[in-house]
Amino acid sequence: MLRHEFQPGKLVAGAFLLAAGVAYLGDARGAWETPWYAIIPIVVVGLFLAAVTTGMTYAVRRSRRKAPRPGPSPADGPPPPT
Repeated sequence: MLRHEFQPGKLVAGAFLLAAGVAYLGDARGAWETPWYAIIPIVVVGLFLAAVTTGMTYAVRRSRRKAPRPGPSPADGPPPPT
């Protein structure tokens, strides 16, 4: 299986959508009463936090990409022959 990069924004969105599903599941099972309008804030907050998380992840990955990597400097000369 090919490796892929971790995307925390999708994890956050999925967690909040799962929470909304659990709220409705509890209502359907009769464990508690969930009003229909209670799900809207859960989903909206989840999507907002997912967007913020994705933006922060993008910024961190972009800054790491631009940072110079340590390595041999040109003043060190060519590598020794093998």
